[in-house]
Amino acid sequence: MSSDSERNEWLELYRLHSELADRVSQRRERANRLHVSLVAGLIAGFVAFMRLQSAENLDPLLGLVLSGLGSALSVSWFATVWSYRQLNTAKFSALRDLEKNLCYPFFERESEYRKGWSLTVVETVLPGVFLVLSCGLMLWAILQ
Repeated sequence: MSSDSERNEWLELYRLHSELADRVSQRRERANRLHVSLVAGLIAGFVAFMRLQSAENLDPLLGLVLSGLGSALSVSWFATVWSYRQLNTAKFSALRDLEKNLCYPFFERESEYRKGWSLTVVETVLPGVFLVLSCGLMLWAILQ
């Protein structure tokens, strides 16, 4: 294979892999949106139920059920974020390997210039906060 055809093959592999990495990021965003929607729905349902009941008559069993759902949702959300993080890490490692055969290592340079917290750290804060709130509701329900 000639040098130009080999370079074109590397470039085509790089383009394909970059597009696949972008698709993973889009799926990750949709998964986060789904979890936010489910959390918002759970909170809205709880608030609506509380408006129908007086605070003194709130059933602790309902608190246990809702806190169990909230905890399961939080753990699911965290696991999803973590799974996408591992997948993205693998994809970008492969892209960096491909870049060694190209004239400019775009993703390698981008990671050198990036500062601040990674997106995964930010993405895991909300499920963590919701898990703490769910555990607080569970503790309240148990103590009733």
